[in-house]
Amino acid sequence: MTVLMVALGASLGSLLRYSMNQFVQARHDSAFPWGTYAANMTACLLIGFVSTLMLPEWAVALVVTGFLGALSTYSTFGYETFRLLESGAWFLALANVAGSIAAGLGAAVIGATAAVALQV
Repeated sequence: MTVLMVALGASLGSLLRYSMNQFVQARHDSAFPWGTYAANMTACLLIGFVSTLMLPEWAVALVVTGFLGALSTYSTFGYETFRLLESGAWFLALANVAGSIAAGLGAAVIGATAAVALQV
């Protein structure tokens, strides 16, 4: 049952990640991977929020591991950073790494703090 929950969540999360990436990136004329950045920050915020909730195991598998795990994408982050380095865009690559780590941690803390403040 857990594997099915992860698979269901991941299928939905990956579709949202793809759609979000296309939507955001189409609105920026930049080599910086804004679509992946937006998907990862959204996932970090929601993981921070959801992680404070007392969810049953099946819901954690569906929402956190499946949906939010597929929404965030470390492999694409790594690939896009590598491509920036390869093209000589060192500043954008560094900004992607530093910004993603700092903003991701910040988003997770904000999400958790919001959940506690809302007492959900």
